[in-house]
Amino acid sequence: MTKDDIANALDEIGTLLALKGENDFKCRAYHAASRTISQLEEDVNKLIAAKRLGSVRGIGEALVEKITTLATTGKLPYLEELRASIPPGLFDILRLPGVGPKKVKALHDALGIDSLAKLKTACEAGEVAKLKGFGEKTAEKMLAGINFLDTVGNRVRFDKGFALGEQLLDRIRTFPGVIRAELCGSLRRRRDTVKDIDIVVSTEPANAAAIMEAFVKLPEVMQVIGQGPTKSSIVAELSLGQSKVVLNADLRVVTDEQFPVAVLHFTGSKEHNIRLRQRAIERGYSLNEYALTGGPKSFADEAAIYKALDLVWVPPELREDTGEIEAAEKNELPELVEVKDIRGVFHNHTTESDGTATLEEMAAAAQELGLEYLGIADHSLSLTIANGLSPTRVKRQWAAIDTLNKKLKGLTIFKGSEVDILEDGSLDFNDELLAGFDYVVASVHTLFALSEEAQTARVCKALSHPAVTMLGHATGRLLLRREGYKLDLDKVLEAAAAHGKMIEINAQPDRLDLDWKYVKRAKALGIPLVINPDAHSTDGLALYPYGVNVARRGWLTKAEVFNTRSAAEVTKELVRRKSVS
Repeated sequence: MTKDDIANALDEIGTLLALKGENDFKCRAYHAASRTISQLEEDVNKLIAAKRLGSVRGIGEALVEKITTLATTGKLPYLEELRASIPPGLFDILRLPGVGPKKVKALHDALGIDSLAKLKTACEAGEVAKLKGFGEKTAEKMLAGINFLDTVGNRVRFDKGFALGEQLLDRIRTFPGVIRAELCGSLRRRRDTVKDIDIVVSTEPANAAAIMEAFVKLPEVMQVIGQGPTKSSIVAELSLGQSKVVLNADLRVVTDEQFPVAVLHFTGSKEHNIRLRQRAIERGYSLNEYALTGGPKSFADEAAIYKALDLVWVPPELREDTGEIEAAEKNELPELVEVKDIRGVFHNHTTESDGTATLEEMAAAAQELGLEYLGIADHSLSLTIANGLSPTRVKRQWAAIDTLNKKLKGLTIFKGSEVDILEDGSLDFNDELLAGFDYVVASVHTLFALSEEAQTARVCKALSHPAVTMLGHATGRLLLRREGYKLDLDKVLEAAAAHGKMIEINAQPDRLDLDWKYVKRAKALGIPLVINPDAHSTDGLALYPYGVNVARRGWLTKAEVFNTRSAAEVTKELVRRKSVS
């Protein structure tokens, strides 16, 4: 087993023990051991072989025994016994925001609730609200959470689905007889969440059966759903740090002549494909997943198929039937921004607030990524949970940035702050201090339950403040976990346009906020967009490509993304904005 597999098992034990009502100390010990194992720099198997695992802090004799059993056998009877003693539906309830093991146990003990369906029924019947420690508001939040989970189904975030898809694709490309292979579906279109993996492979017909046999025997396979001569389906899993991603994956095998048409079809979307089929019919052709009947016999690539339909090639991210067909007909598709165009990022945190890396470490990581500039935007004073900076600490950080800028070559550090938007729309720092920053990211972190009218007025007022440069994570959503707060986003975008403010595309894979549809709306209003990783670590800095995916889906060009500019251009623009504020 890998260290991630072992860490996942230990974390699961901690959760299972909590669901059984074991004491907090014992539960925390397993969660802590999970974090320790996941962060080991040395190979865990080597530590076991050298009998040095017990020297790792927090790994006592009992844990050494369990970890050794896991690593050497791939199983742990203790974990299997715990799993058998807990209804599996309790883990589903843990997916609800703000619901931990203690609440789940209380629900099970008092009402026999062991599934989301039973919890929903109990909430609707008023039974949960009557329980000690719960109440009507808690029951309402649980019901809202259940309804939200019903809408997202078994989807996973793009970054997790892509990691599994890429791993499967890499393995498939090594199979004997494979000519070409491509990820398709929503992964290729870079949707923010995905529900399955689609892969198309080309080969000679004689090789198809062997490729399918190799596919269903991959190490990632949890279950084989179906195996046939042209299509096989599996359930696949991959450990990512301390989490697992599980998705259905379909492999389709075609001839190399059919490959371009198959890749086009299985990339989708459904709406885009319908429009293509309509164009084919209008030209006397018939387009299906394998061929364009009545037209050219073969195609070198997708571009040739689009050309046969009197269109220029449409990038996969735009294939949503939101005007791309009309633009492709007129050869007016935008030249989309690319990852290589990003020259710096602004929304980043250090150990001064809730980051895990120092100013110097973040600067070194930015240089390693080849960035020209780095904005430091630690939290403001009122966000105490994130160790927000006082004015005194802000000025001390400014001095540290000045000192570091004198030493650095090829990297400029800008002084920023992620300033909280308070309930009345005012900002967390006074105007005098705000004037000292190079830029200000204004964000909502509290009072998510305000009415839509109050929340909208709050954000719009903040955008009218002269010191604000950009709005951070506009809706506060957490993908598959929490809907954004109630907000009239159209009014917010109009306020940003009226006051000349930028809007952030937050590249955190669990945010991707602004959503691409509103990115397109912001583009129409002439609002500059800025792609930020919202980095809380050195690794977090490298997340900005996920924001580029959103920008591309929102039809943005390089010129429409602020941080494609050079450090000198950015400096000039930030100074200009301050001078007119």
